[in-house]
Amino acid sequence: MIIWLTSYPKSGNTWVRSFLVSLLYNKKNETNLEGLNNIPQYPLRSHFNNLLDNIDDINEVSSKWIISQKRINSDKKNKFFKTHHALCKIGKFSFTNYETSLGAIHIVRDPRNIINSILYHYSKKSFLEAKEFMLDETRALGKKFDPNSPSVNQDMFTVLTSWKTHYLSWKNFKKNYLLIKYENLVSEPDKEFRKITKYLNDVMHIKIEEDKIDHAIESNSFENLKKIENRDGFKEAIKDKSSGEVKSFFNLGPNNKWEKILDSEIKDEIEKKFNVEMKELGYL
Repeated sequence: MIIWLTSYPKSGNTWVRSFLVSLLYNKKNETNLEGLNNIPQYPLRSHFNNLLDNIDDINEVSSKWIISQKRINSDKKNKFFKTHHALCKIGKFSFTNYETSLGAIHIVRDPRNIINSILYHYSKKSFLEAKEFMLDETRALGKKFDPNSPSVNQDMFTVLTSWKTHYLSWKNFKKNYLLIKYENLVSEPDKEFRKITKYLNDVMHIKIEEDKIDHAIESNSFENLKKIENRDGFKEAIKDKSSGEVKSFFNLGPNNKWEKILDSEIKDEIEKKFNVEMKELGYL
């Protein structure tokens, strides 16, 4: 069954994903970004092979979400999938259900820090444009199918919604749900990553040796992941829309401080629009 590794973009999903790969799939106990292939993204076009007539029609795609997940689960093995998809419903079709899902690890981050990462990662022209991205209830990611692309796993449209709606949608997932805050991964990595290993033990009944946990925490520090990307590159890094140059995926991380860079007017609007949720998460 599927355990969702879910988050709004630029909230630490890949960081947690790399930690899980080190624990579950890396027999040599070495951290490398290629290993992230062990926890792929959902949805990808390959998940819907022979299921759809029009793979760019979100209404048709939504009708096959559960069917594609049942097909993924046909081997009767537990597996993780990264997703930025909101836990939404289109018509009568839900993104997932408890019959195909074993649980969800939900990573959240202060939206006042996400906005700078959105600005950088998606090549937005201003904080104002990045803010509108985060407020947009109709926001989606992905692009239409390109038959000339060599990739068979091109991204599909991902229903993102606003930061608020995305958070609330997954907050309501009741089966084996674990909330992880990005800020706690930064300030107390040993404590937070051990929460995740306890989750693996409780939900998947996997017992991991203490020395392997210690090594995974140390080797998956943001600084080390950035160093690995600088040395080896990272296929999930994207190109700048203007220059075409590849951007660093692991950019500022813990050094992204909204207090130093965010205009007060933008800050105030984010705090107003997301007030209840930010208070709930302890950001206000």
